[in-house]
Amino acid sequence: MKIKILYEDSNILAIDKPSGIAVHPDGRSREKTITDWVLKNYPKMKNVGESMFFEDKEIKRPGVVHRLDKETSGVLLLAKNTKAYEFLKSQFQERVVKKIYNAVVSGHVKNDHDIINKPIGRSPKDFRRRLAGRGARGELKEAVTEYIVLKRFLDKKIKYSYLEVRPKTGRTHQIRAHMKYINHPVACDTLYNPEGKCPKGFKRLALHAKSIEFNNLKGDKIKIEPTLPKEFKEIMVK
Repeated sequence: MKIKILYEDSNILAIDKPSGIAVHPDGRSREKTITDWVLKNYPKMKNVGESMFFEDKEIKRPGVVHRLDKETSGVLLLAKNTKAYEFLKSQFQERVVKKIYNAVVSGHVKNDHDIINKPIGRSPKDFRRRLAGRGARGELKEAVTEYIVLKRFLDKKIKYSYLEVRPKTGRTHQIRAHMKYINHPVACDTLYNPEGKCPKGFKRLALHAKSIEFNNLKGDKIKIEPTLPKEFKEIMVK
């Protein structure tokens, strides 16, 4: 597994996660994950962070402070030691970390700029999905997503919008659930938009973690922005 390192110091590691690779095991699949890459290349990170449990099985998540969905590409932060883990975790909790995503969504979004402020809970129909709005089950968690329309375009007479998305909170599937809520689901999203089409050039979820900004342990503000995937670059020249 080849993973590009975008930033590294003695405490923090930032990588460019490819689409199609999960951050950590899900307890079912045997596919290689970012966790496997971390344990191979940074064995001292083995006990950094917290574990999760799936069907009574402990799943290690070495250095994982936040996560990206399997099909989402882009910048991912990892903590190399416990001090860095707690430091970064507090920045996420206090909303110091600033994240920007690019997304292609179905349809022409009406407003050039808007903020979706709608709590997210679980879907009553599919345990894998999250739901914003009526029908959401379980604990409803605050979720705020800001977006800007960069371009509206047609592909084979099908309408799409290219967005810059700035999530203010970090809920599971937040962008995907909020886009579904406003009836503009992310293109190629087999979970939230199974009947939707994909624009030319896309064979994966049309969601990319474009950049992340945080403070390192020395107090320096760091902004990391990996190279935009080819399929996203080509949208702006259509």
